[in-house]
Amino acid sequence: QVQLVESGGGLVQAGGSLRISCAASGRTIGTYFMGWFRQVPGKEREFVSVISWGGATTRYADSVKGRFTISRDNAKNTMYLQMNSLKPEDTAVYYCAAGKRGYYEYDYWGQGTQVTVSS
Repeated sequence: QVQLVESGGGLVQAGGSLRISCAASGRTIGTYFMGWFRQVPGKEREFVSVISWGGATTRYADSVKGRFTISRDNAKNTMYLQMNSLKPEDTAVYYCAAGKRGYYEYDYWGQGTQVTVSS
């Protein structure tokens, strides 16, 4: 089992930056795909970004491309999402996820961290 805990969310003004983290425990994440998703009330959870085992491959949703950067530190069992040029539409609960079946299939999820961008 892998336990995931997100942190670093908060309130930020439009145009600002925020970095959220996902700390894993239970197993080392070095052989797991890791991803970030987000969800707002009344809408389906949407894909934000994903990173391969060693970090060499990353993918982003079009809505965040060029503004967000995903990274991971396997030695610290932690993944990050650096969010720049934030927009009010980025407001959501952000979830991290881990899995071994590919870039878009995940077995483990965190509890989420709220990110609110004010206009």
